[in-house]
Amino acid sequence: MLVHESQVDEVIPYLVDEAGSYRLGDPRNPATTMGPVINQAQFDSIQRYIQIGLDEGARLVCGGVGRPDGRNQGYFVKPTVFADVAPDMTIAKEEIFGPVLVVIPYSTEKEALEIANDSPYGLGGYVFGTDRRKAYEFAIGLRAGRICFNGAATNSVTPMGGYKQSGIGRSMGSIGLEEYLETKSIYGFDEEAGQLPEFAC
Repeated sequence: MLVHESQVDEVIPYLVDEAGSYRLGDPRNPATTMGPVINQAQFDSIQRYIQIGLDEGARLVCGGVGRPDGRNQGYFVKPTVFADVAPDMTIAKEEIFGPVLVVIPYSTEKEALEIANDSPYGLGGYVFGTDRRKAYEFAIGLRAGRICFNGAATNSVTPMGGYKQSGIGRSMGSIGLEEYLETKSIYGFDEEAGQLPEFAC
């Protein structure tokens, strides 16, 4: 999460409140808002990333290594927030696939765009801004396949897919439907005009 350096201290309490609002438990229970991760390997991977964040100097705001209080079994992970994260830290550059949020400060929009695009991944992103024109222009500059702008929900009639190492091709929308079509090309030669080739799809 990229936050302007002047707003980090204002934003952090909201993130802590949100992390603390998760109700961990059995995913079959309607009261549960976050269940365990899938297996021991994924649990260990997330714990390793949290420890790397600490070792590389990120500031732990909430959460951390180990299971949540009262959870002695199951692959439950503490919802974790890091602040003071530099763009070159491991937790800023690699996909953690767990409830870990890193807050990266920026000073200018140009710097924010550079940080956001300096990633081998580009599946999706979110842009929030009070100046809609500037925020929209920023969203255009992001190298990611789907951007949610000012909290708009995703829409299944629009294409979904990634840039860079987040994949190629699109699902959903008319572009996604084309993946299921069989396209035929027919080539011909107009002998009278001496033109080659003519084709139709």
